Parts: sequence; C-alpha cells; structure tokens
Amino acid sequence: MDMIPEAFCPPAPIPRTVPPSRLTIIRTILRNPLELWGEPSYTLPWIMTRFFRERTLIVNDPGLIKHVLVDNASNYCMSEIRQLVLRPILRDGLLTAEGQVWKRSRKAVAPVFTPRHAQGFAGQMLSQTEAYVRKYENSGSEGKVFDIAIDMTELTFAVLAETLFSGEIVTESGHFADDVNQLLHRMGRVDPMDLLRAPAWVPRVTRIGGPKVLDKFRGIVRKTMDRRLDKMHRDRASAPDDFLTLLLEKAGPDGLTMEEIEDNILTFIGAGHETTARALAWTLYCVANTPHIRETMEAEIDQVLASGAEPVAWLDLMPNVRAAFEEAMRLYPPAPSINRASIADDEWTSPSGERVEIPAGITVLIMPWTLHRHALYWDKPRAFMPERFLPENRGKINRFQYLPFGAGPRVCIGATFALQEAVIALAVMMHRFRYDVTDETNPWPVQKLTTQPQGGLPMRVTRR
Repeated sequence: MDMIPEAFCPPAPIPRTVPPSRLTIIRTILRNPLELWGEPSYTLPWIMTRFFRERTLIVNDPGLIKHVLVDNASNYCMSEIRQLVLRPILRDGLLTAEGQVWKRSRKAVAPVFTPRHAQGFAGQMLSQTEAYVRKYENSGSEGKVFDIAIDMTELTFAVLAETLFSGEIVTESGHFADDVNQLLHRMGRVDPMDLLRAPAWVPRVTRIGGPKVLDKFRGIVRKTMDRRLDKMHRDRASAPDDFLTLLLEKAGPDGLTMEEIEDNILTFIGAGHETTARALAWTLYCVANTPHIRETMEAEIDQVLASGAEPVAWLDLMPNVRAAFEEAMRLYPPAPSINRASIADDEWTSPSGERVEIPAGITVLIMPWTLHRHALYWDKPRAFMPERFLPENRGKINRFQYLPFGAGPRVCIGATFALQEAVIALAVMMHRFRYDVTDETNPWPVQKLTTQPQGGLPMRVTRR
C-alpha cells in the first residue's frame, strides 16, 4: 500500500506567544511585519487592540469580513497608514484613489479586464512565456541555478508589457526587476513616522533614495505616454487598441486627467505584474518540495498540451495546476494585508449572537496572511495542500476566508488575468523544465507591499 507523503510546511514565522513591547513592534514592522502577529491572530475570529494609542480591530471572521468589504463597504475608507505608504508612490492610481477619482479610474480600466477580454490575452501570454523560458534551454541534464524570484518578475513584466502596452513601455535598462525591487524596498515600507501619524512632508528615514527611484519610474511612464500620444495624433489607426490607448482616450473634462492617467499607468507597470510574479515563484518553490504534487501537475500539463487545446482553455483544463497556484497564494498571499478605517459608528452581530461594535475612526485590519493560516478555518493551515482548491473541494471554502484578490467593490480588477497568466506560465515552464531547490534555497517571507522571499529564490533548472 502506497504511503501518502507527509504534507510540506514551507517557511513562515511562528506565531508569537508573548505580546511584543512597543520597541519590538517598531523594530518588527521595520524589518518584517509578517513576524509581528501573535497566536490570537491565528486562532480568534476578531481582536480589539491598540497600536500606538490607535484602536485597531483585527478581523478574521468571514462574516465580519463580508460586512466590512461588501455589505457596508461605503462606511470604510482606506486607512491612514496604508495611504501614507502607498500614495507617495501611486498618488491617484487605482489602488490608492478614493471617492469619485477612484470611480472614474475603475470605470475607465474595467473594459480591459472583463473575463472575455482577458481571455483574448491568452495567446500573447503563451508566446511571451515561450520566449522567456528559452533562457533555460542550455541548462542541460545537470541544470543551472537561476534566481526564480527575479525571473518571474521579468516574465510577468514581459507579459504585462505585451498585453496591456503592446510592447511599447519605454524602459531605460534591462534590469527592470531590480528597479521594481528598489522601488518597493525604498518606498513600500511602513516608517516610524507613519506610525506616529507625522505629516507627509516630514522626512521618512527608511525612504531615503526612494524619490529618485520613483522619479525614474515616472519618467518611464511619461515617455511611454508621449510616444503613444504622438502616434495617435499622427495616425490613430496605427495605434494599438490596448490598455494604454484606452486610458489616453479617456482624457478630458468628463474622463480622466493626464495626471490620473499617469498614476494608473504607473500603478499597472509598477504593481500590476508584481503580485503574480511573487505567487508564481512561491508556487514553483512549494511544488519543488512536493514531488508527488509535481508529478500530478506534469502529467496533467503533458496531457493537455498533447491534446492541442488552445491556451485560452488551459485554466479550465488544468485544475491541478490552478490549485497549486491558489494554494501558494493562500500560504503566501501577494497582498498580505487589507487596511480600512471606519467612517461612522458601525456594528455587526455574528450568527451565534456575538456583537462587535466598530467605532468611527477605528482601523480595521483584514490580514490575508493570518486569515489564510487561521486554525478556525483551515485544516493543517501551515501545510501546502493544493487539493483544497480542486473543483470537488472548492465548495468547502467560504468566499471570505480566502482573499488573494480582496473582495467587494475594490476587488482586484485583474484577478482573471492573473489566474490565466499563471496557469499558462506554469504549464509552459513545467512542460519543458523541472525546478528544484538547492542548498542555498532558504527563502523567508518578508512583507514589502507584497510577500517576497528574502534573499531571492535560487533554484536549479533542468530539462525534463
């Protein structure tokens, strides 16, 4: 009788059992916020606490999450700390805009990300992945070591550049992955001045050098916009009907300002591919540590590709590949926190009659990082078990206990795009190559806007 292999538990911080001091909180937030959370965050449905005299409600209960993000979403705005971190980078981009500005931007970009439109990108996703993985062709039977964290950033950027910008992003170097990492490292972290609610004009020591990197990104965006506008003015028929053109055509008194267009383009260039890249890298790492899961995925991929099925159908035809990717996003959610603030007094009553009062002004933290590893909602929460997400098991997962793309009006607009891209990329890579860990593969999850592997993800790539 075959033995079922023991489940693989990839690296993650052990929940704290002793409340941290104020100094420890500051140090941990600066180093890695994922290491801050204690045992109650992984075992209780909600916690009322204080961070630096600020009342904070940490929410894990799916019903309460639904109340905040969907049922009474209009009573919750972006939290101040979140905006202090992100607005200097993205300004009025889709991730940070609020009110009418957000509504205008969401309406403007929505047509590109309808499921039907996103499916039209499948061919480009396939061709870009096939072109990128040629770098592995000379790996040979012994294999060569590549930093998969960097590779996945480069791959997903290539896909984004081709699908949304028709390959016309004006990059200034061949080291775009390094540029993104520099931007997130210097600009994407909480600073002690943020915790103290210092005004935006007060310098943030942790962001020294960040404005220079940001100026570089904004320069890329402006040059990209200018070249496309020039093409549109000379001959509209020569301009691709892509995301970039769509946004530029929305400029005007009844649409978007040029500044809002710039902010949204920066949002998608700087962050639109980052989340998928991190999830792909973590998937390859987890799969490399579970040979029986890898064999199942390889067999499924080989069968579908041998059938000649078009890439647009792969998402439905490869449930095991999709399940592995979704399980990796459970363990390493690309966006590990969702931050809101209550505008007016609110309350919620659980099905068992417990009442939660939510005062005006309180910070509400919904943490996919802790929610996805919560003892109340998951069996073996720290283990990599893709079977949770197979079609026959999906019904057991509450919509609001799994939030890799958020929920409610501000749900990630690119969710379908990302899932399709991920399955196509994994299928192409795993059909041709195997990705294995080395003695140097010791990733540690660190929160820098996204959940990143500290020190990268060196993996050995061999031809199958």
